[in-house]
Amino acid sequence: MMEIFGISAGLLALFVAFGVLIGVLFGFFGMGGSFLVTPALLVMGYPSRVAVGSGLAFVFGTSVIATLKHRDLGQVDYKLGVSMIVGTTIGLEVGKEIVLHLESLGLAGNIISVTYVLLLGGIGLFVTREALKGDSGGGIDHDADADIDADDIPELAKKIQRYSLPPMLTLRGGVQVSLWMILLVAFATGLLSGFLGVGGGFIRMPALFYLIGVPVPIAVGTDLFEIMFSGGIGSFLYAQSGGVDLSIVAPLLAGSALGARVGSAATAIVNEDEIKIYFGLMLLLGALAVAVRQIGNYIGVGVLDYVSMALILGSALMVSGAVLYSAVKEIRARESTASSTAD
Repeated sequence: MMEIFGISAGLLALFVAFGVLIGVLFGFFGMGGSFLVTPALLVMGYPSRVAVGSGLAFVFGTSVIATLKHRDLGQVDYKLGVSMIVGTTIGLEVGKEIVLHLESLGLAGNIISVTYVLLLGGIGLFVTREALKGDSGGGIDHDADADIDADDIPELAKKIQRYSLPPMLTLRGGVQVSLWMILLVAFATGLLSGFLGVGGGFIRMPALFYLIGVPVPIAVGTDLFEIMFSGGIGSFLYAQSGGVDLSIVAPLLAGSALGARVGSAATAIVNEDEIKIYFGLMLLLGALAVAVRQIGNYIGVGVLDYVSMALILGSALMVSGAVLYSAVKEIRARESTASSTAD
């Protein structure tokens, strides 16, 4: 079979299509694609170092693309993003030290796997439940600088915002929060990221909304801004030891360049409660996929790795399809309304 960039044309097309799929999800949710890309590469037989390093490089490239789109939409709070980076970096280091200690005791693998499944599933259940209770009914306010209604701020975020410990930061949407509370939330999410060995987008995005109180589109855009830095540093470190395969990363990025911009644009169209429902569903299915894989490793049934991979790809395809369907439906509804008004 014909080869391009050292890989077969069929595999190249597969990577491009996979990139489009992940790009839509990445731009829409602000989640790193490493939790999809890395398991896929491992199942395909790539070494762990290459799978992780190439996944981080892909996340870095996609986050740049998606962040630029969210910047155009006014959905990136740089002040919040930089503050989060500081707290997250400290948390990452502490999380790494905890993992090293558990490894010395021979407990790291099992504890991390169980924690990952419980955390992923727990956040998924919480986000889905909160979204189903929501009754906003409207689309996302496209004006990121407009003050948000106090009724739209989660109760937990309101409690955190009451701690007026200087210095206070005024974020987009008129939200005022103590810098120390932001650093504390960032440290906690960084600690979990460092402990679980993941980018942490599935932790940070809901944390920005439910704990700090920023609107979902800004939470997504700011999370992507932060991932751009963490992904860049991580991929650079892996590239130094030959852990980044450009024949994998290049076609994935080519596909995601389109997908990420489509997903980012959809956040300004699709109803905010629908974003949270899709996000929660994605995490629940991801938790199930990881649980299946861990069970397969524990009982020595290799075929469950492929079942896990099918669950990951199937859920990604289903959720990204739902995102695009909702966006197209909303566009058509607006066009129909505009036509009726014109008549």
